[in-house]
Amino acid sequence: MIEAEFVDRYGPKMIVALLLTFASGVVDIVGYVGIFHFFTAHLTGTTVQLGQSLVEHDWMELAAAGAIVGAFVAGSFLGRVLIEIGARRRIRRIASVTLTIEALLLASVTQPHLHYSDKPYWPLAILAAAMGIQTATLTGIGPLTVHTTFVTGMVNKTAQLVTRIGFRAYGLPRSGSRIAAVRREQRDDIQMSLFLTGVWLFYVGGAAMGTWSFNSWGLRALFIAIGLLAIGFATDQFRPLSVKEEKEQSER
Repeated sequence: MIEAEFVDRYGPKMIVALLLTFASGVVDIVGYVGIFHFFTAHLTGTTVQLGQSLVEHDWMELAAAGAIVGAFVAGSFLGRVLIEIGARRRIRRIASVTLTIEALLLASVTQPHLHYSDKPYWPLAILAAAMGIQTATLTGIGPLTVHTTFVTGMVNKTAQLVTRIGFRAYGLPRSGSRIAAVRREQRDDIQMSLFLTGVWLFYVGGAAMGTWSFNSWGLRALFIAIGLLAIGFATDQFRPLSVKEEKEQSER
């Protein structure tokens, strides 16, 4: 059960999660409109495109989709390895390492001397690897599983929470001696549903910002995401992003 003081306890990590989600929206849309019309922060659509290109013998799209999937998995694997090392060696600021690697990968795609028209799968792979690392960096806030690079699971969890809130409200008058505990549980679920709604909204906001900024700055729009990663890095210095939940998530 989510603790009543959830927001007070995990507030900084919740803020970082929202900022990372916004950054994912920026990266996802910049990679899509700026390189080769592939999304790099989540793999469902890319996997579908991979199957389509395989049947249609579109080898360039196949290479791009395959590079995205492979790079995302590799980035996620690297991130999990670093998180596991941090947990085992009690390195409380291990998130700073993964966020720095991600920022460097994003910065490499902004270099103006690189040309991607012939082999677009290389920058897509770099973006996907960065998103894989970010996915592994922050996966848990207390007992709540969180993903900052795709929102399908977050929307589904929000629906579950809202349903539970409604049924609990219906049964509240009959809670008897447990009414105080039930009210605390209700408050926790309301807080979590609002937070997860915020995750979705921040992803939408990041995509909107990425679209607008790409029209003005091109691939340099990725510096918006890099700036948000810097905020996450700074937060990790003063309020370390706990790796306890991350290790527990990896064992489920």
